[in-house]
Amino acid sequence: MDPATRVPVGRPARHTEYMRIRSARRSDLPLLQDIERAAGEPFRALGMAFVADDDPPPLDLLESYRQADRCWVATDPLSATGDRPLGYVLADPVDDALHIEQVSVDPCAARRGIGRALIAHLAELASARGMAALTLTTFTDVPWNAPYYARIGFRILPEAELTDGLRTIRAEEAEHGLDRWPRVCMRRELTPTARTPAARPSDAVTVSGGT
Repeated sequence: MDPATRVPVGRPARHTEYMRIRSARRSDLPLLQDIERAAGEPFRALGMAFVADDDPPPLDLLESYRQADRCWVATDPLSATGDRPLGYVLADPVDDALHIEQVSVDPCAARRGIGRALIAHLAELASARGMAALTLTTFTDVPWNAPYYARIGFRILPEAELTDGLRTIRAEEAEHGLDRWPRVCMRRELTPTARTPAARPSDAVTVSGGT
């Protein structure tokens, strides 16, 4: 078994569980596609069927992230779901930051702090690597997009602060059709931390408490 981080994560009904965050395995990848399809469905109720119907990342792309140690999953090994992924995150180094390419949580596991735990894991890794920030692009008016990220420390970047890498990402998104709805780039500054020699980007993390 690979090393893991376990974090207490709060669930609304006075329940505390230990969420395990680990590097993705090849056998996880089809499950990540299922999570992505399910996570897209709530967009349909907002009139964003184009987003809901968008294909999940192809297996070869997910495999490239896995091989590069840039794909992590969250599991709840003490629950009935066991080591099955409940959420996942993909990240790329972009300019001086670690860019969150995708973070998705299965709706059946919503409101348990899984997305927040995955992002906290990325923040720790990025800080240990001496990176200055986390960045992402997201929809401005979707409640679980920009407003959510603002609550966990991200700020909207004005046009003048966009880096070359973020401009490239936004251009690719526009070409894909995502600019049918307002989108923004967001950034969360990080404080560099000393990294212990034993720490590795692929190590799993356990997180606890909070949402």
